[in-house]
Amino acid sequence: MRRVQIDFAPRSLRRTLLRTPPRSAVFLFAVACLCFTTVMTFSRYQEDQAELEALQAALAARSNAAQPLPVAATPRVMVSEAQARAVNEAIMQLNLPWRELHEAVRAATPDNVALLALEPDAKRRTLRITAESRNADDMLAYVARMQEQSWFGAVTLSRHEIVEQDPNRPLRFQLIAQWGGQ
Repeated sequence: MRRVQIDFAPRSLRRTLLRTPPRSAVFLFAVACLCFTTVMTFSRYQEDQAELEALQAALAARSNAAQPLPVAATPRVMVSEAQARAVNEAIMQLNLPWRELHEAVRAATPDNVALLALEPDAKRRTLRITAESRNADDMLAYVARMQEQSWFGAVTLSRHEIVEQDPNRPLRFQLIAQWGGQ
């Protein structure tokens, strides 16, 4: 025989919950958790959307404020040809290959020759070298060594003299070397 349940008590939430099977309670709990999660996600979405709109408004305001103001055209400064030539010559002097020139001269200079001055001319691509040696043989040997340098295209002895004021009476001479023969 089947069991019959007779219950004449008025229905209430408490009685309904007590009489609900456990499977239904688990199902209701899962639905409640899902609803709670959905509400929280939607709330977070609305907050993010409001934050995004605020950032976009701030960005639009910043980009409107950052637009450059029209600037009046600056007047062109006219440079005379003499000034332009002077500036170009100064730039050529500054762009000299100093390191290469110095290394090439140093490699060719023996101990018995004293360098007194190096005067480059960028326009002609020449280097005027003033040096001293004890005798003419050292001077000629130095000129020959300079001519052997691959960095110099042509080396010529431009002048020489004996320094009478010095008690050692050294031979002072000048070379003109054309560079860029690499």
